[in-house]
Amino acid sequence: MEPTFNPEIVELPLGVPRFRRKLASFLEANSLRPEDVDQYLAILDADGEILAGGGLKGDVIKCIAVGEVARSQGLAAPLVSRLVAEADGRGFSSGKVFTKPENEQVFGSLGFLVLARAPRAVFMENGRGLEEYCSQLRALRSCGRAGIIVMNANPFTLGHLHLVREAASKVDKLFVIPVAEEGQRFPYEERLDMIRRGCGSLATVVPGSEWQISAATFPTYFLKDLSEAAETQMRLDISLFCSYIAPALGASVRFAGSEPLDPLTARYNAIMSEMLPQAGIEFVEVPRLCSGEGPVSASRVRAALDKGTYPCGLVPPETRPYLLADLMARALRLELDAPCKPGLVDPSGNGSHKDMDYALMKGSIDVIRRSFTKYFNPSDPVAAGRAAEADLLAFTGGVNTYRGAIFCHYILAYAALQTDNLSEGISELASLVKPSADSHGGRAVAQYGVKGALAMAKGGYAELFGDWLPYYRSVKDDEYALQRTLLHIMSTLDDTCIIHRAGMEMAGQVKREAAIMLADFSPAALEVMDAVFKSRGISPGGSADMLSLTVFADSIVPNNTIN
Repeated sequence: MEPTFNPEIVELPLGVPRFRRKLASFLEANSLRPEDVDQYLAILDADGEILAGGGLKGDVIKCIAVGEVARSQGLAAPLVSRLVAEADGRGFSSGKVFTKPENEQVFGSLGFLVLARAPRAVFMENGRGLEEYCSQLRALRSCGRAGIIVMNANPFTLGHLHLVREAASKVDKLFVIPVAEEGQRFPYEERLDMIRRGCGSLATVVPGSEWQISAATFPTYFLKDLSEAAETQMRLDISLFCSYIAPALGASVRFAGSEPLDPLTARYNAIMSEMLPQAGIEFVEVPRLCSGEGPVSASRVRAALDKGTYPCGLVPPETRPYLLADLMARALRLELDAPCKPGLVDPSGNGSHKDMDYALMKGSIDVIRRSFTKYFNPSDPVAAGRAAEADLLAFTGGVNTYRGAIFCHYILAYAALQTDNLSEGISELASLVKPSADSHGGRAVAQYGVKGALAMAKGGYAELFGDWLPYYRSVKDDEYALQRTLLHIMSTLDDTCIIHRAGMEMAGQVKREAAIMLADFSPAALEVMDAVFKSRGISPGGSADMLSLTVFADSIVPNNTIN
């Protein structure tokens, strides 16, 4: 007896746990696993059970399944048609799908063409996206022996440069294709720029695409066994390369670094060594570059960044600004996320501020990070800093969240890239900056004669290297290291933010109170101080900038050296 069902296609509210569980059970019954989707459309029976369904992530159709009881009802075609219409409504000119071979006919009837096959899956597309991409690649072809490297470079390391150099020595023309997938530590545009700068004249860097090692070519939704899924995805990805990418560039060889650590990448290399020769393409595996502690890899660089250390010895000079931007953002986030900072914004509140909140501050940090590499210019760091300030104020609508932080963090980062003597380098860079009274700090300096941000920088941040950084390192293992260091800075700094908001007399009182609090520190007393500062409208923003600068310096300056 055939089931009674409502043929209407509805969107499942995946934000509701009950529907997420229902979808997971449906997919499991059909030998699929849940995948990240923007929306999931389904046909339900009279009892609300899923008869057929399919998801959409961008222009990729995912998790297509028809329950066994309804497979004679012809539900797949209208469901797929609706998903294609949804993708078209989002502005995508073509759609993609990975599906089981038995679904090929349904998608074929709706205009999808097979681009690649593997024993357990097919990859299909219903537009000219791949053909248009290959047309761009064909325009780059040249005479002679050509080779290709596909790399993620998250970030670009000396290991990647070693691979490029070795490959370039073996071909007349070398193409490097960056992985275009977003959602990584370093965004695609940054990785593309790193690769271009790092490769220089050794290779032609072509735009990445969704047809090589992306969420489109490496999904895992259609098989429950992840290792089996990975094998299938690798074969589909390599098949696309052999059939489309390599021919478009006229390449006869693909290069890859050896992989002693990651089993997945090692298996990918092994499958390339099997499949590429069958397509008339040579596969060359270049031994991985090693340093004293093992292979040089992007994962090793990222692990160092996670610990707050600057692994400049693992990357070429062209990559270092991106690492410093990452560490800069880390330092700013650590300061912002530290709770119970007197009068300052933190995850639980706005402190003494009415025009700033946690979300605005967090978003501002993202702007600062992007702007540092976007405008990076060793020949004119002042102009780069001004451009970053403009981006920040455009983002905040004119609210001064981090102008002071841009100045001090950028000047430290530029000094780190130019010299080993940071104090001297900072002083030289500061001499390029013209004093300005068009700020709270500038007006406080002019009115009270206190030492402002520019004067401190011209002095090579003597307080940072001689006092604040050593103090931070002495308490770094303490649970309240950031709060203690903030109090220490507050007790020594003429904070122009406090002076602007509460006057010189109150600024002196704050310094004395901070010293007393530090001498008899307790979290409870710090909460009381926070409440008092809020009632007085006091915000030690300059001290907060110096705290994050201290954390940033801790990442850059070797523990046994303070220049």
